[in-house]
Amino acid sequence: MADFVDQLDTINELADRSPGFVWRLADASGGAATAIRPFEDDRILVNMSVWESLDALHAFSYQGRHAGLLKDRGKWFEPGSTRLVMWWVPAGSVPTVEEAKGKLDHLDAHGPSAEAFTFRERFPPPS
Repeated sequence: MADFVDQLDTINELADRSPGFVWRLADASGGAATAIRPFEDDRILVNMSVWESLDALHAFSYQGRHAGLLKDRGKWFEPGSTRLVMWWVPAGSVPTVEEAKGKLDHLDAHGPSAEAFTFRERFPPPS
């Protein structure tokens, strides 16, 4: 995991400067969110961010240096263990970790919907 951890600050700084970036979850020192452990299983890491659009998030996630991390995630994480859930938040609001856990549960229980979705099955923002 050392190689993964060594890249976190750089990747977070790239996100902070990326077009469409709004906010990211950080620990008490403003660093990576990996120190936040809201699940019973202490091996589960969380990462949360807010973006102006799905296109902006997709561009950051799948282009450039972050894309390399995604490609290499098998080096650090068990196959199938990385999960993603997305949902729309009102402008100016910041989601909570508890809200994210609820969205993951909703996605698991009901599949993709306007309430909780993925890149594969996207939903437009509420009108």
